[in-house]
Amino acid sequence: MNKKTLIKHCIISDDAVATYPFKEKKEKNFSVIRHKSNNKWFALIFELNGKLYINLKSHPIDSAILRDSYEFITPGWHMNKTHWISVEVDKAPNNLLDNLIRISFELTKK
Repeated sequence: MNKKTLIKHCIISDDAVATYPFKEKKEKNFSVIRHKSNNKWFALIFELNGKLYINLKSHPIDSAILRDSYEFITPGWHMNKTHWISVEVDKAPNNLLDNLIRISFELTKK
């Protein structure tokens, strides 16, 4: 999956929008997906060492289980390690990735 397709997977509602607040960090090519209504992030898309990643919010217990269950899910890169996970996109099954995006969206609605 490429970055453009991943962004489309994240726009799951009229309340979701892709933004690019870190223009000075072009080497990482960051995209922040947030709620229009409350401005809260629910996804951070970036490239690291030639691989595409997405940071997503998760319940702390679920985060621990996911990290233990999948080698491609790690603590959130540059985020709170308890509440955020990083997913190596090309190794994650699409249905799992879509579920994790939806969960992150729901957790950040309020």
